[in-house]
Amino acid sequence: MKRGYFERAGVAGRITIKVGDALELLSEQKQEFDIIFCDVDKEDYPRAVRLALPRLRKGGLFVADNVLWSGKVAQKNPSEASTKAIMEFNRLLYASPELFTTILPIRDGIAVAHKK
Repeated sequence: MKRGYFERAGVAGRITIKVGDALELLSEQKQEFDIIFCDVDKEDYPRAVRLALPRLRKGGLFVADNVLWSGKVAQKNPSEASTKAIMEFNRLLYASPELFTTILPIRDGIAVAHKK
């Protein structure tokens, strides 16, 4: 991630960027985050949301990329593990009473979930 964008926006001093295995980082962290962006291996999306929600502060945003998966999420009986995982992930987001979720049909789909 280019820190320069945050510097130009004047917010670099208020942002901490964590780089590494996202699932390990979430497992190890105890603090809450304002924004969590998910773009891990697609088979790990359901696990990522389960780890992220307890770490997301009230009013925070959980954002995920590739949630339309080239339209494959509309299949009735997908065979790919990655497609099944993203479908489960989307169901988890929408079923969570903690979240207000929408999917933006931009490129391959972006889920934006606001924690109530």
